[in-house]
Amino acid sequence: MAHPNPESFSLRISPESEPVPVPFSQADWEQTPKPTQDFILSLMQQLDQLQKRVDKIETRLNQNSSNSSRPPSSDSPYKPKSNDSGQEKRKPGGQNGHKGHCQVLVEPTKIESIKPERCSCGNTDFHQTSPYHVHQQIELPEIQMDVIHYELHKAICKACGKLNKATLPERYRSGFGIRLSALIAELVGNQGNSRSTVRDFCRSVLGFSISKGSIQKVIDRVSEAIRPHYEAIGRAARQAEINCIDETSWFTNGTLMWLWTMVNTTVAFFMIHSNRSSKAFQELIGDWNGILTSDGYAVYRKWVTLRQTCLAHLIRDARGLSEREQPDIAGFGCWALKELRLLCHMAHAPPTKGEWNAFYARFCRLISRNQDRKDEAGRFARRLLREIDCLWVFLVVNGVEPTNNRAERTLRYGVLWRKRSQGTASDKGNRWVERILSLKQTCRLQERPTFPILVEAVDCYFKGSSPDLSWIAHRNMSH
Repeated sequence: MAHPNPESFSLRISPESEPVPVPFSQADWEQTPKPTQDFILSLMQQLDQLQKRVDKIETRLNQNSSNSSRPPSSDSPYKPKSNDSGQEKRKPGGQNGHKGHCQVLVEPTKIESIKPERCSCGNTDFHQTSPYHVHQQIELPEIQMDVIHYELHKAICKACGKLNKATLPERYRSGFGIRLSALIAELVGNQGNSRSTVRDFCRSVLGFSISKGSIQKVIDRVSEAIRPHYEAIGRAARQAEINCIDETSWFTNGTLMWLWTMVNTTVAFFMIHSNRSSKAFQELIGDWNGILTSDGYAVYRKWVTLRQTCLAHLIRDARGLSEREQPDIAGFGCWALKELRLLCHMAHAPPTKGEWNAFYARFCRLISRNQDRKDEAGRFARRLLREIDCLWVFLVVNGVEPTNNRAERTLRYGVLWRKRSQGTASDKGNRWVERILSLKQTCRLQERPTFPILVEAVDCYFKGSSPDLSWIAHRNMSH
């Protein structure tokens, strides 16, 4: 800050603070009475504290999902998203080079031939025709529920005169069949519908009435039916070489809990725990000791084997610094943002030896020039130094990703569930959330439909047999 007085000098508000330029000379200051000096210093100290407080509040108000670790759901709907990438804003829909989606022909239940009726010359007699195109029309058949009444008979034994009554088989006692139970679980667990919505759907579309209590009983049975799948997914996750791990808040009866996920390219394992701690982390991973991809949470930083820190988190924080009002902090943020973006881009375009050496030299200079600063830029530089061994593991180990986006995308449905239903009301509800989320996201990763797996799980549950779990550990690439 420049002052017109060439004889001006700087005052220290406190011994540990930086000198502050003032618009008067040292001689004027020395001639000022001591009580006045103390009063001026106290006012300057208050002003400095207030300025820091205002900066902190403005920084918090300007935070969003693009310049901090806040989730996208926390962004204000009244503030348009900024585009600081310098690229032209994309239009909605498929982009150039986007792989198109073609409707897959389904096995027909009926074939109708449409033949030419009249030629432009007037001829209507066509002796030989051949198909040249197939147009597919998909229609929902009229839904007619199969309702079976099991009449339980009784009879008197001719030998002893004792009254005997028939017993309903176990698999029919629920009152709702295998496919219907699986459909209710699909609507509630995988599609995110409330009990009231499912009740209305059954009445409107399927033509029968069911209470919310009965829906809950169906969910409880399906939760037990997919328990073997959940346990198999957990075993598969703990046997993987690389895992992304993340956590988000959860509520059980209004009590703060934590929803954890452990995800890789094949399976996604969920766990609800009362703590966000090393104990909870250890319960999640069990005996797993592979390569971890995570954010900078202190529990993850203690990981003793290889760890890739999430570059997306660092990029967002660097963007937040680049948007500060203070020019020196903003300049540091722009520099850090540029280098971190370039590092992340190396996952798709590996650098040559010369490019890497140049990048590494710039990155080390960025840290060394700013690590001794006492502001936010200094804290971020020291954070980069602390994480430096975990910034480019993805360039060394094949299969490691530069960001923790896989875990964050996997958690997103759980976040929406929490916002929609305010969490769960019991431990039983927690187990249902863990199991159905693990099954849903594992099926998504393996591009499998969940409904047939739910049908088989409920069928095996009613029969008392073991479901097929081989697909969980060994991904079938044909799906």
